[in-house]
Amino acid sequence: MNRIIGFCGGSGSGKTTLALKIKEALADRAVIVNMDSFYKEQIGKTYEERTKTNYDHPDAFDSKLFVKCLSELKSGKPTDIPVYDFTIHNRSNQPWTHVEPRPVIIADGILLFAFPEVTELLDLKIFVDTQADVRILRRMLRDVNERGRSMQSVVDQYLGTVKPMHDRYIEPYKAIADIIVPEGGYNTVACDMIVDALLRRLSTGKQI
Repeated sequence: MNRIIGFCGGSGSGKTTLALKIKEALADRAVIVNMDSFYKEQIGKTYEERTKTNYDHPDAFDSKLFVKCLSELKSGKPTDIPVYDFTIHNRSNQPWTHVEPRPVIIADGILLFAFPEVTELLDLKIFVDTQADVRILRRMLRDVNERGRSMQSVVDQYLGTVKPMHDRYIEPYKAIADIIVPEGGYNTVACDMIVDALLRRLSTGKQI
């Protein structure tokens, strides 16, 4: 049985950076499954309508498909993952990504811990804890530079949905984490400790 490590934290917390660094250290022994890929397909909605969707609420995600894909990988079976395009606020028309199972599956998502059916699959729960002002600055840079958003739209979305949903669906679940990492991937000490622990367990066959 493969193991699933879950990384949860607010948008811009550095959780994806941490997940990528751990994936790089584990090389072909790990694979990343990003929860962002599982935003629901919005059929029949205009671009303007899609921009008004609350993407920080659990209802925005196809949790059943997410659980199905994680379960398949954990049991040693390959799976196919949808491709999401942030520039159009919808699933892409590209073919789904084929993913082969690995000894360590890294699940990364802002609302990862908000779904009991997901947390039941996790062998290790890591919460990335970063101050709100740092998170909004990182999010602003990412959304403007990588996702084609305007600065005003980022601010409006943060105040309208990101912050209230963080307070309701992300921050409270810090209590169920096995490990809390301040600053995420920018915390090199924590990153190295997690990698060392995983490598030791992989070499001995111990459970995480």
